[in-house]
Formats: sequence, structure tokens, C-alpha cells
Amino acid sequence: MTTTAESRLGQLAADLRTLEDRLRQGGGERKIERQHGQGKLTARERLEILLDPGGGFLEIGLLVAYDQYEGRAPAAGVLTGVGEVGGREVVIVANDATVKAGSWWPETITKMLRAQEIAMRCRIPIIYLVDSAGVNLPYQGGVFPGKYGASRIFYYNSIMRHYLKVPQLSAVMGPCIAGGAYLPALSDVIIMVDGTSFMGLGGPNLVKGATGQEVEAEELGGASTHTRISGVAHYKAKNDEECIARLRELVAELPRSDRPEPQEPPQEPQRRPEDAYAIMPGDHRQPYDMEALLSTILDAGRWDEFQAEYAPELMTTVARLEGRPVGVLANRRGMYRGVAGGAPKFGGIVYTETAEKTAYFMEVCDRHHIPLLFVQDVSGFMVGREAEHSGIIRAGAQMVEAMATARVPKIVLTVNHASGAGYYAMAGQGFDPDFIFTWPTGRMGVMEGESAVRAIYGPKLDAAEQGEGLDPDTELQIEQTREEYERQLDARYAAARGYVDAIILPEDTRPVLDLALRSALNNPAPHIGAFTLPDDA
Repeated sequence: MTTTAESRLGQLAADLRTLEDRLRQGGGERKIERQHGQGKLTARERLEILLDPGGGFLEIGLLVAYDQYEGRAPAAGVLTGVGEVGGREVVIVANDATVKAGSWWPETITKMLRAQEIAMRCRIPIIYLVDSAGVNLPYQGGVFPGKYGASRIFYYNSIMRHYLKVPQLSAVMGPCIAGGAYLPALSDVIIMVDGTSFMGLGGPNLVKGATGQEVEAEELGGASTHTRISGVAHYKAKNDEECIARLRELVAELPRSDRPEPQEPPQEPQRRPEDAYAIMPGDHRQPYDMEALLSTILDAGRWDEFQAEYAPELMTTVARLEGRPVGVLANRRGMYRGVAGGAPKFGGIVYTETAEKTAYFMEVCDRHHIPLLFVQDVSGFMVGREAEHSGIIRAGAQMVEAMATARVPKIVLTVNHASGAGYYAMAGQGFDPDFIFTWPTGRMGVMEGESAVRAIYGPKLDAAEQGEGLDPDTELQIEQTREEYERQLDARYAAARGYVDAIILPEDTRPVLDLALRSALNNPAPHIGAFTLPDDA
């Protein structure tokens, strides 16, 4: 029997753990010691005392930019995620000052905006732990301008504050300079740490150059200045620990949401999470048992499968996760017998019947207020004469529309393929799911490498099959194409570019999905875009 370490999923998981451990070190030991020498905790140390002991934390975007800037921007210099503070879900944004003094890279903006979008979408409080030197000037062209540049952060601040009533709490625990000062200024409450924090539109050097004034940082924008003179800040703490304790008190004072409680007592899954390592095949093209895989995640008990014998290549069922109902849509692999002697169907492919069944199931779940969980292993929509004649374009459009307009929370987990238009129809990132995760085995792309080789070099390959052979340059180009597709299909490539919120392991999947679902259910309004206003706005 294949052991966890020997399996393909196990090897990918081991590589992921090694990479994540390195990224969590931020700027390294020397920079950590420097932070401590300044009387400050690191971002991860702050997070550890902010979160509830034993509470969950879902880090978002840990791998973003890991393969860029020659490795000098681990986690893009900012820690973002969803955790539990005082028994409630909150979003956290914490600058990592061990990475280029917490300055903003282009991808830092991407991560901060995603964190804000989660807070807006889920209507849960957001906490900013600010410790940043401002824009990373050599890369200002990717930070300052554009619709999704740094100004978008302040736009989201304003929308949350004025319309969505999403609580925003800021702790200035280091420098907060220039336009970045508007981040806390647009929050509901600001705490500053005496002696180590600074907030100002310009630092002492800029002030001297612009006005000729000579002024010390503490007098210009320290904690005492902003709590006693300017009135910009609201509380002053003597150190990081006291600041975070005050944050926890402020979170405890916030009104609670009316999130629905589980309808049934939670039940442990039928199978151990570790069984997934043996269930997933060594070759991503091979079939496996989707029911067995789901049995490592979902509550044990009866699954109410919807139209079980119709279009079985896509499983639609109402199950439970920690006692809460979820509508599960999961692609099955393998071959399925055609109806009335028709051609067999391939698992992972969306046919006309598949799309029609799935669209109807999503509409039922939406009417019954049941959240949707998409478990992706999809290779795309069926093509060919029969498929086109069956009206697959119309049926696919129905499936996409039903998914896009569903008002319930939508969570995505990619376990294998996420290819072609099938990825879109199974709640791809562009359709704004509440959360999107992948296992290390996830492969996101238009098509697989071999399909791309056939599409690009088809005529030459056809000629080679007739005995003409391939010239060395074409052989090299084909091999390079395969290698590039493998690189781009790697789950780490998607995570580095923010195409998924996180790569998660089988043993973490159930608690991660539970935390994501609980967070999403804080918002009783329609889950269609981050800006959807409640009726009483």
C-alpha cells in the first residue's frame, strides 16, 4: 500500500511545507532580532497573542510573490488571513517589518485588497496591524497608480466605513507614512504604541526638505502627539502587548452577528483526512473515488444526492460540514455508461445534461439558503458535433448564470484539474467565490501541456507520424512548451499570483472549510460581490 510520504500528494505536500516554513521566517533571523531590538514584536508574534488560544487561523496569500524579486519579498511583506478573536471571525492585515521595513510591493496591495474584500463580502471586522515604511520606491510604478493600486485600499476603507458598517480597527505599531496614514485614519478606532509608532503624511526628512522645519519624529507624529494634540488617534499603549490586549477588548465590545447555528450536531468524517493521500492517484490523469475523498472532509451520515443516476459524472448532493448543510458539486473521474446505448461519458467533462442538472441544483440550493461547495476536478466542456447539436452552449450558459447569480456563500476547493471553461463554470476566481482553495495537486490552466503541444504543433506532429520526423528545433520547442505548462499548472504558481487564497493540505481541509463557511455566514445579505448593500443601508 502506498504510504503518505510515497504518494504524489504526499511528495507535493512535503515540498509545500518546506516552502511555507521558509516564507514564515520573513526577512530572516537578523531582521527579527533587529525588530526585537527596537522594542517591537514581529508580525507573526503579534498575531499569535491577538488570536484566541487554540482558535483557527486561515492565512491568505502566503505564497504570493514567493517566486519573484529573487526571493526578497516573502509573503509580499504582509500577513493576511482570517482568524478567531474573542470567539468571532475577523480579518487581519499585519505588515511584516522584517521584509524591507514592511514597505509596499505591488503584490502587497493585491493581498491587502483581497483581505478587505473578504471582510466586505463576509461582513466581519478587519484589524490592521500597521508597521510599514510606505511604498517600496523602486517598484512604485506597480503600487501607486491604477484602478487596483494603493488608492483602492482607501476606497475600500471608505465603503466599509460609510455603507457596509464593517468594523475597522487599526493598531499603529511602527511607522505609518505618507498616503498609508489614511489606512488607519479611515478606520473606526486607532491605537498607537508609545515610543515605537509614528504616523504622518511626511517623515522628518521630507518635512525638512519641503518646509525647512526641523522636527523629531516623536514630536511630529508620535503616539503622544496624536492622542494629546492632533486627536487623530484614540488610545495610547505602552507596548505591543498592551496594544493587542486593547484590540481584543475592542473586538469583544462589537455587536454580534446573527449567523445561523448548525442544524444538526457535528459528526466526524467517515474516513481519516490522511486517507486522501492514498485515494489521490499518482498520475493526475487517472480516476479515483470522489465519494471516498469527500468522506475524509464531510460529516459522516447520509448524503442526499440530487439526481444520482442522471449525469453522474458530476456529483450534486446536500451534505453537512460540522453540522451545517452544504450543497456539494464535485466532478467524478472515470467512465460512465451512456444512456440507451449512447456513447460513454468521461468523468471531469461537462456535457449538456451535466450543465442542466447542475444549474437546477444550484438554483434549488439558492432558494433553500444552502451554501455551495465546489470540489473541482474539471477538464472542461465537451466539444464536437454531437455536443454542439445538443445545445451545450446554451446549457453551459445556464450553468454559469445559475452559479454567478446564486446569493448563498460559495467556496471552492480544487483537488486536481481546473481547466478550460469548466473551471469558470465551477465558480472560478473571476466569479467572485467567497473563498477559493486548492490542494497541492491542483492544476489550473486553459489546458494540459500535451493538449497545448497538439494545438500548437499539430501539423508538424501529423507530418512526423507520416514518417517525416521532427527537426531538432521543433523537438526543443515542444519540450520547452511541456516544461512551461508544467510550471504554470503547479498549484504554487497559482498561489504566487493570488489565483487561490491558499494551498491547503488534506488534514487541514475540514477545519479550513469550516472557518471559511462560518465567516461567510456572518453576512445574511446576498453574496453577489463585495459591495452588495443590506436592505437598511
